[in-house]
Amino acid sequence: MGEVDQTPDLAYQRGVLPDVSRTFALTIPELPADLELAVGNAYLLCRIADTIEDDPALDDDLRKSLHDELIAVLAEDGCAVTFAERSTAHLSAATSAKERDLVADMPKVVAIHHRLTCAQRSAIRTCVIKMCRGMPEYQHADKGRGLANLEELDCYCYHVAGVVGELLTELFCEHSGAIDQQRPRLFELSASFGQGLQMTNIIKDVWEDHARGYCWLPRDLFAAAGYDLDQLDPAHDRARFRVGMEQLIAIAHGHLQNAMRYTLMIPAAETGIRRFCLWAVALALLTLRKVHAHPDYVSPQDVKVSRRAVATVVMTTRVSARNDRLLRMLFRLAAAGLPAWPTDTPVTVGASRATR
Repeated sequence: MGEVDQTPDLAYQRGVLPDVSRTFALTIPELPADLELAVGNAYLLCRIADTIEDDPALDDDLRKSLHDELIAVLAEDGCAVTFAERSTAHLSAATSAKERDLVADMPKVVAIHHRLTCAQRSAIRTCVIKMCRGMPEYQHADKGRGLANLEELDCYCYHVAGVVGELLTELFCEHSGAIDQQRPRLFELSASFGQGLQMTNIIKDVWEDHARGYCWLPRDLFAAAGYDLDQLDPAHDRARFRVGMEQLIAIAHGHLQNAMRYTLMIPAAETGIRRFCLWAVALALLTLRKVHAHPDYVSPQDVKVSRRAVATVVMTTRVSARNDRLLRMLFRLAAAGLPAWPTDTPVTVGASRATR
């Protein structure tokens, strides 16, 4: 991994990532220097957009106005300082202090953004626009009652995470001609990669989200299992709830299989990019296994992957990142015991489908 000039803004970016993402703080430094800068910056900008989206005190008009202003800043038609001051003034106590600090420090994030290539900036701006335009569709008055069906869950996951998979693919292809040769096949799976990680988070955080008044579970799937999401509660009918969750785990598992296929399309020589992908996939798989093994969990802490398990993932993938056969075997071991999505059923991705 190459080195990037240690400017104060870059030092800020590297320092703030652990405050807002345990996983990405681990994986992003594995990337080549130019990608570390771009992917870290993209993550922080997407996190700012997501923070604005998630604050319950913001009404729809104000939320849209702030998102529009964020997009304008990235297009160099707005002022980062003004955006930061206006946004932090409206954020409520429901937003964590670390997320509030990130929004307040938007000018530092934008300073890094201006150091990126034109192609990198364009790809990031496109991703942020898709997120800001797509997320509000799901912030409806009944957000605590769940999403209508699997199709709506699929579209939600696309707008908050599938678009990030597409962004990463653009950045990877811009970085490497060898990767760019795989562009069509990578893009077929890129959104599924992001959605697998997002579905894992939804599954892990279901009770924490519920306590905040949010539910991203599909009503049709749980109704078919005999569970009414209007009665959602950790103490209510866990047997039927588990049936629905097992199906969600199977779908997430299918997306992560696509993510592994995606990773193996990255040339073996690009070990940093492979490790970035592998660590995210492995940690998601281990999280799903913990949920599957502890169906009565009531908190994300109950199914948190241990530091020892993380260290094992890091050590194992460092020595196997170039060996496709060994990586496939390790994936099967990590996914052992998880419910599988039917092999003759495509895993949906937004409005399209990525077949396995």
